[in-house]
Amino acid sequence: MVTVIGVKFRHQVKCYYFDPRGEVLRRGDSVIVETSQGIECATVVIPNTEIEEDQVVGELRPIMRIADEDDFDQLKLNRKNEHDAVRICRQKIADHDLQMKLIRAEYAFDRTKLTFYFTADGRVDFRELVKDLASIFRTRIELRQVGVRDETKLLGGIGICGRELCCATWLSDFVPVSIKMAKEQNLSLNSAKISGICGRLMCCLKNEEDTYEYLNAQLPSVNSHVRTPDGNTGVVSAVDVLRQKVSVVLSDGANDDREVREYPVDELKFTPRKRDKKAAEGEEQNDSEDPAASEKPAEAAEKSGKNEREKNGRPNRGQDNRDRRNRGPWQDRKSDKKKDRRKDQGNDTP
Repeated sequence: MVTVIGVKFRHQVKCYYFDPRGEVLRRGDSVIVETSQGIECATVVIPNTEIEEDQVVGELRPIMRIADEDDFDQLKLNRKNEHDAVRICRQKIADHDLQMKLIRAEYAFDRTKLTFYFTADGRVDFRELVKDLASIFRTRIELRQVGVRDETKLLGGIGICGRELCCATWLSDFVPVSIKMAKEQNLSLNSAKISGICGRLMCCLKNEEDTYEYLNAQLPSVNSHVRTPDGNTGVVSAVDVLRQKVSVVLSDGANDDREVREYPVDELKFTPRKRDKKAAEGEEQNDSEDPAASEKPAEAAEKSGKNEREKNGRPNRGQDNRDRRNRGPWQDRKSDKKKDRRKDQGNDTP
């Protein structure tokens, strides 16, 4: 077991472990730590706790010290200078006529590096821009291109749900989101309703995807036939995924009357919407063992045509001509020799 603390850096939601060096820290305390990017100020989110050594990824670095008043003054100065850096950088971007959108600037705690975040449609040649910025700020300059999702994560905001954006508060990594998830949850496919501030599909569509996949697998498809507990057969008109209820249309053959009743899904008998994985694997194995299934379509068609010609007892001149065109020159010469040999044998016979 090893004693660690968990800290988060500015504009990041990932938690990193550090050695407290015997200090007792509480949630919300600020500490100065050394990272691969330089010296930074971080906020404690996990107080002193013991974890297994295998849970620590990489080297467990110790904290340098607890932040004091001078460190807070340094942070305030850095934040103030960052606004001036953004203004100057935007002016230089306009002077060089670069197609890029500046998002923000960020000073390292010890002012050894100044990072500019920007977005662009493609690659941008900003070498001259870096030279101008380095001559102005007298420090190492780094320009980092990010995507639209990372832009929203850096700027933050309020989502359509009324809460702060997930990517800016707790979502550490972006997961792939597809339109299939919206269809699975029976949501409107209007892009304005299922897209976030970044213009991409909302990340929260992934949160309940597994639950909806499981619940939908228990329900019959709309317009499919089901058998009710009374023994009647009806057609599914609607399903309630969360309540696991099915609306069934029952018809009276004599009077042609129709009635809609709602049943719990457990009381109905129907064909499952999705096949069982084991059954699907079994069918795939059976298909692979069938030699006819492994034939190519062209080969199967050629074999069927050949069988048809043999059955009718007459040759197919068109097919013979196509076969002759597909043969190579050496095959034509060989076939000609065979024909000559047959003619000679025919002349020799009495």
